[in-house]
Amino acid sequence: MDKENGVKMERSSWVVIGIAIILLFGFYLWGVTQFSLIEPVGRLTVTKVGNPDIFPQHSNAKVLSEYAAKSGSKCVLIVHYGGDSNYRHFHEDDDNILAPDGVNVLELAFVDPSTYKTYVDWGEVFSSFIFGIPEDRYDYKADGEYFDTLDEALNYIDGLAKDRGQVGPIPMFYHGTVRADNPYMNPGCGFPLYTQIAWKQYGRFGAYFYIVKGLIWPFVSNKYYPYEISHLSSLQFLYNSGRLNYQ
Repeated sequence: MDKENGVKMERSSWVVIGIAIILLFGFYLWGVTQFSLIEPVGRLTVTKVGNPDIFPQHSNAKVLSEYAAKSGSKCVLIVHYGGDSNYRHFHEDDDNILAPDGVNVLELAFVDPSTYKTYVDWGEVFSSFIFGIPEDRYDYKADGEYFDTLDEALNYIDGLAKDRGQVGPIPMFYHGTVRADNPYMNPGCGFPLYTQIAWKQYGRFGAYFYIVKGLIWPFVSNKYYPYEISHLSSLQFLYNSGRLNYQ
């Protein structure tokens, strides 16, 4: 009986230690967030419903602005895999009563100087998971301007946000759309940049936390997700054939 009680006490001790570690880690993330430029939120969406889809009055822009408004932020950042767009910031004002003056949507893309690819390079994924993304791996683009380093790009974003009255960290989403793949297997557009920024701001384990949190976000929080996932094949076909273009 004493041995059984000892085992139970040992298990209880491990549970208490585990809870304490989780609480300390949560407190650490909360503390770091108060002094960080960026607060990673997660994946915005899984596929395109219109192209371009980060554009004033688009459903995805409304999701961004609504989240920012509810969190009391004047700005929100969306990160991409660089394509043909200039990734210009814009003002989203959809009569959201929580943000009567609207929300500023800032955009930033990473540009892979070696190639443009939409498939998942699993070798690079595993390397990034273990070692992080090298500082010189990508170039960056915002408002049509190229930046050689992530620090330069984030300084530019910081300047935009401050000019627009931003106080506190900027909520950050990554685009998350996939052209043809399964969105459960492919994290989608902008994921490497989201990971790189989270790692830079919060360290390895903070990045791991925000990656897991971010991958879950659209499935539980994006009100358009049920439509997108139930029409996934059709929307991907329409996008790849140029039928979702409206600009």
